[in-house]
Amino acid sequence: MAFRSISSYFSLLGLLSLILLHPIITTTAGIRLHVARKPSSTTNPPFREAPAFRNSNTCSSNVKDNIHIVMPLDTNYIRGTMAAVLSILQHSTCPENVSFHFLLAHLEPEIFSLIKSTFPYLTFKMYRFDSNMVRGKISRSIRQALDQPLNYARIYMSDILPLDVERVIYLDSDIIVVDDIAKLWEVDLGDKILAAPEYCRANFTNYFTDTFWSDVNLATTFEGRRPCYFNTGVMVVDIDKWRKGGYSQKVEEWMAFQKQKRIYQLGSLPPILLVFAGNIKAVEHRWNQHGLGGDNFEGNCRVLHPGPISLLHWSGKGKPWLRLDSRKPCTVDYLWAPYDLYRSSRVALEE
Repeated sequence: MAFRSISSYFSLLGLLSLILLHPIITTTAGIRLHVARKPSSTTNPPFREAPAFRNSNTCSSNVKDNIHIVMPLDTNYIRGTMAAVLSILQHSTCPENVSFHFLLAHLEPEIFSLIKSTFPYLTFKMYRFDSNMVRGKISRSIRQALDQPLNYARIYMSDILPLDVERVIYLDSDIIVVDDIAKLWEVDLGDKILAAPEYCRANFTNYFTDTFWSDVNLATTFEGRRPCYFNTGVMVVDIDKWRKGGYSQKVEEWMAFQKQKRIYQLGSLPPILLVFAGNIKAVEHRWNQHGLGGDNFEGNCRVLHPGPISLLHWSGKGKPWLRLDSRKPCTVDYLWAPYDLYRSSRVALEE
């Protein structure tokens, strides 16, 4: 069930502190978090097997009713991916109708086996994203992680996925879903290509450089539109319309322009904004409580925004599994912890 308010979040947090952070050892040294180390045995897979999730009696058996979810699969973020998949299945009314499409820089049998051993009943496919597709097109951004070729794979989904996949939900690896993903899937796109939460109170000018806004011709890019920021880590995309409209090429044109004249600094986000901002289907903010990873420089702790929550997103530098392991977690990271399947992620609280 989705979180209805900020108060329900803190209520859940209090419960989690009792359930997850044990054993409690009483001392006079204060409170300190302990994270168990990786098991020394090489025979055990690094992730625990997830329980089997089954459809309710109301679910359709027609494959046309399947929900297609696309996620990047980077070995540096695989712990986040596993947690994200678990959260989606756990909160789905029809988990057996959810199909996953993982985009990888390299197709490795070990990764396939790892997913299969963790989720034996999961319907999924793996696709190699050829980094040559963006060779010479990526400009240096403010954070190295944003410059990785796989970060740009979302732009090329229409080239990678099979033709019978006409609509997808694209999700980053650092998310947790606490609601039925079918609710997001069922959004009516109308004549739009893309749906996502819009944040029109954000200062849109910050996503582009002064060079962009001072150029008379470039400043007219959004003429006739009311551009608002949206986060590209959570999107519903009509892949068929994207393909027919040649939108990968349209985004690429801005990436090429960036090579000649620096007009943005945030990786794959700005060129997508240049093409789509002000022309998407807006969905409720509850579907992307983003920024929980802090800013792009220090990854400082953030608090949740008031209101209902269906999806938590640790966008930014700080990732919950890294902060938990370093014994410097943020409060919101304990909402991610219940979905962590990593074998060494037993957290104890010393008092």
